[in-house]
Amino acid sequence: MTAVPLLSIRDLSVAFQQGGEEMLAVDRVSFDIARGETVALVGESGSGKSVTALSVLKLLPYPAASHPSGEILYGGRNLLSADETELRRVRGNEITMIFQEPMTSLNPLHTIEKQIGEVLKLHQGMGDKRAKARTLELLHQVGIREPEKRLDAFPHQLSGGQRQRVMIAMALANEPDLLIADEPTTALDVTVQAQILELLARLRRENDMAVLFITHDLGIVRKVADRVCVMTGGKIVESGPTAEIFDNPKHEYTRHLLAAEPKGEPPKADLSAEKVMEGDGVKVWFPIKKGFLRRTVDHVKAVDGVDVTVRAGQTLGVVGESGSGKTTLGLALSRMIGSEGAIRFSGGRIDEKSFRQMRPLRREMQIVFQDPFGSLSPRMSVAEIIQEGLRIHEPKMSDEERDAEVVAVLKEVGLDPEARFRYPHEFSGGQRQRIAIARAMVLRPRFVMLDEPTSALDMSVQAQVVDLLRDLQKRHDLAYLFISHDLKVIRALANEVVVMRNGKVVEAGTADQIFHTPKTDYTKALIAAAFEIQAVPGGVVSE
Repeated sequence: MTAVPLLSIRDLSVAFQQGGEEMLAVDRVSFDIARGETVALVGESGSGKSVTALSVLKLLPYPAASHPSGEILYGGRNLLSADETELRRVRGNEITMIFQEPMTSLNPLHTIEKQIGEVLKLHQGMGDKRAKARTLELLHQVGIREPEKRLDAFPHQLSGGQRQRVMIAMALANEPDLLIADEPTTALDVTVQAQILELLARLRRENDMAVLFITHDLGIVRKVADRVCVMTGGKIVESGPTAEIFDNPKHEYTRHLLAAEPKGEPPKADLSAEKVMEGDGVKVWFPIKKGFLRRTVDHVKAVDGVDVTVRAGQTLGVVGESGSGKTTLGLALSRMIGSEGAIRFSGGRIDEKSFRQMRPLRREMQIVFQDPFGSLSPRMSVAEIIQEGLRIHEPKMSDEERDAEVVAVLKEVGLDPEARFRYPHEFSGGQRQRIAIARAMVLRPRFVMLDEPTSALDMSVQAQVVDLLRDLQKRHDLAYLFISHDLKVIRALANEVVVMRNGKVVEAGTADQIFHTPKTDYTKALIAAAFEIQAVPGGVVSE
């Protein structure tokens, strides 16, 4: 490592103007990153991690954001005082960033090939042929299965994990000197997460690249970081070598983070409970069309003949790697997309109902999506977002009654009711997900599809949300379809588990059976990757 830091953050403060008042989000933060070094910035949602990172490239919403103090030195230049021309030379070329929420970072109107190719053409001057070859190489590196078939895909046609991998490919395309990774493995399943971390570590070694790694997952930090800075309330409360922080944490907050994890053994399954949602031979095939006449030449079998049952007061956990069909299955059961096979809700067939016929049932069937920023309207306040369902399904309810419901549900999910007057962009990723949960829960549904609801949350809040979901389920006899790649959360919450791979169920049973006596090698590999702190050896795991 060089004596002179590649990046030096000195006494950095970040303030936001809010309602005529100035709110301090980052308070006099200082740390260095040397060439070839990985520094992890760790803390819970709202601690100031991402705001600090966005300041490096001046990507905050200026002039609402300001820097009362500090400087960010990169190659002898203070980036805070750099003009836009100089920043454009640095952004995407010398310093790149992987953002937390890929669906809001990728252009929904452009194909994957065009978006990655644009980076290569803009910064390296590549022609179409070279850019396409390099794009395929990058997609293969980050574990996209059959990348040739994904070049013409749009972001909405990829799973959450696949979209995050595309973001990683774009960030690494120009082999930057400094990579800022803001929760880069949040949306990835455990096996591919290990491979992405290994990929980043290899690229760091080969290119002598520095990495600023932002995360709430201390298990990842132990694997990747040379040094750790622990943040809370906008301040760094402890920093040092990784081994020292883990083995001998000095600050009370650091000890709190290390102890935080969803707790509890799998709840006992009650197979006699009422069947709320049933799927029998559910199929969702997406056509692959080619040629001038766009003839169907093949199909992507996202869900291929799946049987599931979700019971009242019980949680069915659906696990599997990214692209295995978990979310597609949930959307089919909720009648958000078309499918084949029988689907029953509260004993009645719903698979043949029209959109209009489904509308009265919607309040009883709610969804919490994986990407809260993409599912919350940026033009509506929190109160308006949560009230929207009440306005549709409870038109006779008064404004005062609706506001009381919003206040109550915000308290339930651990948010200050005064936050209802603010907008989604004013919250951290974890806080936005709690707003999304509140929006679903305010209608008191019978069935809730939870699509990676804890993936964006820090560890302590994950545990709180699991406890909250348990409490709500017990109080209202709710049926949960819980989709996740995080087996620790599934183990803490699910009564029954379905393991999916390539659109099919490879194993199903009670949570106790799946976690203690798994039968298939695939299930055993998932469990080993989740509960053993070690990287998965070998090449890149593809989807």
